[in-house]
Amino acid sequence: MIIKSYEFGHGQFQKNDLFLIYGENQGLKEEIINKISVNNKNTIKYFENEILQNETSILETFFTKSLFEDEKIIIVNKVTDKFNKLIEGIEEKKIDGIKIILNADILEKKSKLRSIFEKQKNLICVPVYNDNEKTLQNITITFFKEKKIPYSIELLNFIISKSGGDRKNLKNELNKIGIYCENKNKITIEEIKKLINLSENHSHNELVDACLAKNKKKLENILNNNLFIKEDYITIIRIFLIKAKRILLLHNSFKNNEDIDDLISKYRPPIFWKDKEIVKRQFKSWAYKDLKNLIDEINEIELMIKKNTDTAKHILLNFIFSVSKN
Repeated sequence: MIIKSYEFGHGQFQKNDLFLIYGENQGLKEEIINKISVNNKNTIKYFENEILQNETSILETFFTKSLFEDEKIIIVNKVTDKFNKLIEGIEEKKIDGIKIILNADILEKKSKLRSIFEKQKNLICVPVYNDNEKTLQNITITFFKEKKIPYSIELLNFIISKSGGDRKNLKNELNKIGIYCENKNKITIEEIKKLINLSENHSHNELVDACLAKNKKKLENILNNNLFIKEDYITIIRIFLIKAKRILLLHNSFKNNEDIDDLISKYRPPIFWKDKEIVKRQFKSWAYKDLKNLIDEINEIELMIKKNTDTAKHILLNFIFSVSKN
C-alpha cells in the first residue's frame, strides 16, 4: 500500500509491522522513521549486506523479543531488490511489537521489492522525493514563527540557498540559528551569513589540526567562532583518531638523522602539499609514547560522547583543551 510522505502522522500505522521507505531525501526519511519509532528506545540497525551474509542468525534476532521489551524496531539500511526473497519469510513470522523498516535509495518502477510493498495492503510503502523550494521555505518560516524571530524574504532565501535542497542540512543550519538566538529576539542577515559561513571558514579538520599542532591561538579562534551541534561531536573525535594514527605511523617510520620533510613526502597515502607544514609541526609536538596514550584516550572519549549525549559538548571541549595543553 502506497502512503504519501505528507500523510504519514505520529501513531497512524501502529498496527502495521513492515515498512519500505525509498528515495533520495534523507532528511524526510529520518522524520518518517522517527514517527514510526516514536517513544521507542529499543532500535536495532543493520545494513542489507550484513543480513545477506549471515541470514539465518540475524533473522533469528529479528523475532527474538525480551519479556521486558514492549516493542522493538529493526531498521535495515541500503536495501535493494536482493532483500525481496526474505519478505515472505518475515511476513510469516509476525510477532506483536516488532516493526521492521526497510530504508532504500531510489527504486525503479520495475523493482520487485517496491512492487511487493505497493500491492499488499498490510505492507506500507512510502516514496520520498527531494524537497522543492516551497517546502523548504515553509519549514524555515515555521521555525522563525515558533521562535518568534522576525525574518525577511532575503533572509529566508539565503538560508535555503545554503541548504543545498536538503531539509536535513536546512534543519542543521536552523538549529545553529536557534542556539545563537537563545538570548536574543532578533537576528540580522549579516549575523546569519557569518554564522552559516563559519563552516566554510573553519572545518572540523582545521580544528583538529590546530589542536594536534598545539596552535592555541588558532584553536581559540576556531572555538570562539563556531557553534557546534550534536552531529559534529563524533565527526570531530574520529578525525582526531585518523590524524593521531597518521602521526604515529610517521614516528614508526622515522629513523635517526632522517629528514622529516623527506619522510612526509614519502608517506602513503600522500599528504597534500598544503598540509605538509601542519603535519610536520604535529610530528614535532608529539612523542611516540604520548601518541599511543592519546589514541587510547580518543577511543575512550568517543564512547563517553555516545553514552552521555547531554554532556557530550563539555566532554569534547575538555578533551580538546587538555590535548592542546599537553
